[in-house]
Amino acid sequence: MEGINKTSKIQFFFCPFSTHPEIQMVIFVAFLVMYLTSLSGNATIAVIVQVNHSLHTPMYFFLANLAVLEIFYTSSIAPLALANLLSMGKTSVSITGCGTQMFFFVFLGGADCVLLAVMAYDRFIAICYPLRYTLIMSWPLCVELVAGSLVLGFLLSLPLTILIFYLPFCNDNEIYHFYCDVPAVMHLACADTHVHETALCIISFIVLSIPFSLISISYICIVAAILRTQSEEGRHRAFSTCSSHIIVVLLQYGCSSFIYLSPSSRYSPEMGRVVSVVYTFITPILNPLIYSMRNKELKDALRKTLRKF
Repeated sequence: MEGINKTSKIQFFFCPFSTHPEIQMVIFVAFLVMYLTSLSGNATIAVIVQVNHSLHTPMYFFLANLAVLEIFYTSSIAPLALANLLSMGKTSVSITGCGTQMFFFVFLGGADCVLLAVMAYDRFIAICYPLRYTLIMSWPLCVELVAGSLVLGFLLSLPLTILIFYLPFCNDNEIYHFYCDVPAVMHLACADTHVHETALCIISFIVLSIPFSLISISYICIVAAILRTQSEEGRHRAFSTCSSHIIVVLLQYGCSSFIYLSPSSRYSPEMGRVVSVVYTFITPILNPLIYSMRNKELKDALRKTLRKF
């Protein structure tokens, strides 16, 4: 009971990146620039797809939803991280606030990973079964796939968050991170976390390993289909469309797997914090850049939209 009473009143603090205010300010500016760039880039993609009827296809529908997800995903992390950087680690967060942030991070991150698998499935159908594409990828199915990604993210996030915050947190309340990440918060618990680590491993496997396996199978089939294509132009266009998605997938799944699929005994708070910067700040910036730079239709739509203003 004493542990529960202490836990209900606890305030978490985040360990600063540096004890030097100048270095903290440099990191703050870098994070702020990355956050604003991510917001503007992903918002631009979502708006461009919405206002250009030529982009009202399943592929761009999924891309626009990914962009919106990235906006909310980054926004669940960035404001508190920026406030903490400015205050030199003196910004506190209640256990309720920490749990809320963890829930939305896992929920949106999980939905993001599943949606990437959905996008791979879309490209698989488009390239391997082009004549049946419009029949298979109907609008009701597209909406159901996006909704399914969100529902799965929600169903995985809620029980994990509740399970983590049933742990007692007694004395040490400094999280060695810049947000309430699952391994970093579990590290502060003054109880056995074996069950919680197992739950995290199972959920990480569902969110990361299964979608990545489906993506890999899809792209093996896609590459085989592309190599059978006689047209050089068709082959180039297919590779160009898919390569941008592969780059995003490798970044997202690679960094996330490094943190969540590694054994807990090998978890390093220092490395975890550095790697987390990649998939919380850098990947959401690269998504719109990679897709826009490698996609002629999106670039043409952007130019067309800019001419209107």
